[in-house]
Amino acid sequence: MSRPVQRRRTAKARILDAADDLFYNEGIHAVGVDRVVQRAGVAKGSLYYSFTGKDDLVREYLAHRHGAWADRIAAGIAERTDPRERILAVYDVLGTLFAQPDYRGCAFVNATAGAAPDSVEAQAAVTFRAWVHVLFLGLATETGVPAPQQLADTLVLLYDGAVATAQMDHVPTPAGTAPPSRTTAAPTPPAGTSGTPASE
Repeated sequence: MSRPVQRRRTAKARILDAADDLFYNEGIHAVGVDRVVQRAGVAKGSLYYSFTGKDDLVREYLAHRHGAWADRIAAGIAERTDPRERILAVYDVLGTLFAQPDYRGCAFVNATAGAAPDSVEAQAAVTFRAWVHVLFLGLATETGVPAPQQLADTLVLLYDGAVATAQMDHVPTPAGTAPPSRTTAAPTPPAGTSGTPASE
């Protein structure tokens, strides 16, 4: 790798790190590119070399947030084998996130506050929400319940409620109380149905 290319990549990484910190803690609409450049310690031309403008930077910031969160959830789920435990793993990861001192709420909720319906923030939020729904539907289906979509919808509501409560009340406990029992997380199919109990 040539030194100019290496420097450009380093500058882009520094810009993304600065944007992540500023956008998340102060708000996308409150932070301009000049602040990002200053925090990153790069020339303004470096930003426009790596990104077409602020919208492009915001898009990458949110894509990075999405990817990092998806990886974190996947790692938590992978540690469990029982279908019910795999569902509860999502809320365990949420609890760890909520307990972090720098937690400022959901990056996508924050990003879409005041954003236009056709904005890059709104588009990123649609993608993120689709992932949340697919995640829980997949986990619900693994349990063998006869109505996995209904269970998935309930789990999404519990997830959203935990996120909103943690953000508004500034406490880490909602993730632990969102799924109140293993039965709620994945009820055993009634007798006579084709569903298979999640645990033996």
